[in-house]
Amino acid sequence: MLQKVIPSRRTQNIEYAIRDIVVEAEKRKARGGDLIYLNIGDPVLFDFRTPPHLIEATYKAMLDHHTGYSASEGVDVAVKAIREDARKKGVEPFEILITTGASEAIDFALSSLVNHGENVLVPSPGYPLYNALLSRLIGEARPYRLAEEKNWEPDLDHMASQIDEHTRAIVVINPNNPTGAVYTEETLRGIIALARKHNLVVLCDEIYEKLILNGQPHISLAALDKELPVVTFNGLSKCYLAPGFRIGWAVVSGAPELVEDYTEAMRKLARARLCASHPKQFAIPVALNGNQVHVEETIEKLRRRRDLTVERLNAIPGISCQIPNGAFYAFPKLEIECNDKDWVKALIRETGVVVVHGSGFGTLPETPHFRIVFLPPEDVLNEAYDRLERFMKKYA
Repeated sequence: MLQKVIPSRRTQNIEYAIRDIVVEAEKRKARGGDLIYLNIGDPVLFDFRTPPHLIEATYKAMLDHHTGYSASEGVDVAVKAIREDARKKGVEPFEILITTGASEAIDFALSSLVNHGENVLVPSPGYPLYNALLSRLIGEARPYRLAEEKNWEPDLDHMASQIDEHTRAIVVINPNNPTGAVYTEETLRGIIALARKHNLVVLCDEIYEKLILNGQPHISLAALDKELPVVTFNGLSKCYLAPGFRIGWAVVSGAPELVEDYTEAMRKLARARLCASHPKQFAIPVALNGNQVHVEETIEKLRRRRDLTVERLNAIPGISCQIPNGAFYAFPKLEIECNDKDWVKALIRETGVVVVHGSGFGTLPETPHFRIVFLPPEDVLNEAYDRLERFMKKYA
């Protein structure tokens, strides 16, 4: 008799709160209720559009018959553009790998580094993909605190206390998802000092690097130390408004004798999956070297929507919100006694406003929070915040 297929143990603890919460939203939709989605960071779901020159470059590549496999590491013209862009930021690449979204680059970096029982320091709150991948690798995602009272900058003392002999790397998300924090040079140099002291790799997620809302410069951590092993992740999804292209990359930097074996392990994984989408790679040089008007327009929209979000949320009794300086997320605190996941489910059920519970982004902080995506137009945001305000009066 055939027996039930048992899934592997490595999948048991994998969670992805950003999409898992959609299950609750679908229940309301099935009952005929409307929904306002403030949970997914996809700009093109709203009034942002992929720049035409990226689409044209992809279309031309297909017409030019770039529809077979590419080199596993990526097409030359795209790799060259990424290398030149990195050098403009003060980073000297050792290797560049073009991947199926930045998420595949993150997967390669962790899979090539972490063994069973080892740990990687991850920001908490932080993007849950790192926790999910480390769970699959049967490694430990060890959280370090982001200090809400310091506008969500990393708590370097807490970070240091989390390092032991089994620690392999520190993940830095800058600008941060879900808090919108943009880190200072002082903070980045503090992280570098810890990585040097304990011989750690730094994994830098800079996918929102151009979406800075307060005018401060974005500093790439790898530019501050040419010797330290650093892997920097980026892509077309956020700053270039092309999440569906699924094109990202990893820039490996550091002293060649320190990173060459690690880099070859990442190359092996790249070769095993053949290549990223061939024609879409031709959008990379056009994006990096072409017209950047869309970035300015995007920042202007986001700044207005950020300001509206912070003003409205801080006016609601029971909610407080730090000002996010980058990306398109806010991470408000619930100043009430509640379980944040239960609170979010009730909010969706009763109002149709879909947000994500803060505990889905890590175990710290211990107080309840939720993440809001402020990509929608102002009228949609105002309607969502009206519903949220009414719900809080009733809930509190």
